[in-house]
Amino acid sequence: PRTASLGGNAGFNYEGSVVVHSHSLPGVKFTINRISFGRRMELCRRVRDVGQKLEFLEASEHFREKVEANLLSHEIDKIYLEWALIAVDGLTIDGEPASGELVMTKGPESLTREIVEAIKTQCGLNEEERKN
Repeated sequence: PRTASLGGNAGFNYEGSVVVHSHSLPGVKFTINRISFGRRMELCRRVRDVGQKLEFLEASEHFREKVEANLLSHEIDKIYLEWALIAVDGLTIDGEPASGELVMTKGPESLTREIVEAIKTQCGLNEEERKN
């Protein structure tokens, strides 16, 4: 067990973010927030309303509502990206260093999906929850 001495700085150092090396684009890495109590609450607030509507639409058999559900699913992924993506290194898009916004709007979809999956994994979501 770790113990801290009086007056010393010994102890455990917790990093609030994690760097992930991309599998889809070798040489690219991205930094995402780790989950914490406060961050989980913030994320839940942001996803709650969209998630409820998504659940309702997914239960429908109508094509239009299925399309709307698909759109809402992407909206939730965007919320995850905005909430957790801190930086992307090793990638330029149209001559500009990649940012979260640039990755979402113009970047490779494979990287965007990989980042969303890493965020959902960091949040401890199970396979079914990660699909939404």
